[in-house]
Amino acid sequence: MPSNALLQRAEQVSTELARLYPDAHCALTYQTPFQLLIATILSAQCTDKMVNKVTPILFATYPDAAAMAQAIQQDVEAIIQPTGFFRNKASNIIACAQALMRDHAGQVPPSLDALVQLPGVGRKTANVVLGNAFDIPGMVVDTHIGRLSRRLGLTRQADPVKVEAELMKLFPADQWTILGHRLIFHGRQVCDARKPRCEQCTMKAFCPKKGVSAQKPGIRRQELA
Repeated sequence: MPSNALLQRAEQVSTELARLYPDAHCALTYQTPFQLLIATILSAQCTDKMVNKVTPILFATYPDAAAMAQAIQQDVEAIIQPTGFFRNKASNIIACAQALMRDHAGQVPPSLDALVQLPGVGRKTANVVLGNAFDIPGMVVDTHIGRLSRRLGLTRQADPVKVEAELMKLFPADQWTILGHRLIFHGRQVCDARKPRCEQCTMKAFCPKKGVSAQKPGIRRQELA
């Protein structure tokens, strides 16, 4: 069990992030659980802004799993090329759609265990979909959340799965999804990976890593699907 001091810090973090970012939300544009699933797969090693530039064309052409399952890979590659790693991503999203058609009647399953069985889907992507498409608590750990969690002293873990497990012990389940959005907002706006603006941060009073100028040695940028 986490110590009382750690639980108190977690509460301080949650309270201040809620004050700073009351309107935090998923930055990916989508209309259906399927579209969010595909957009999140595309967001690996890519900005949400870039994903949002390509998905209108992608979803106009392939709006659902049935359409995507029939797609020609080269056609998908041409659309998603700006997101990077486009060949692997195209293969994954087509295979993902085919698995949805084969195993789930074309629908995105509201289950972590089922989601992580889909091609291209890891715990991060699954938790994004659960929390935002189905309102099922999911603790997302991307590069921002992992970095801030370590800097704020909420975890010492580098592995995203271990970070996820520790954060789940520190925060109530009904906070997991919105907490993730708020941490991401703070990571993008204040707690930058290499040049954090600690002098502007309202959490510096209780942040054990204030003044840090780079990522913790030995921890590489991680963005799991």
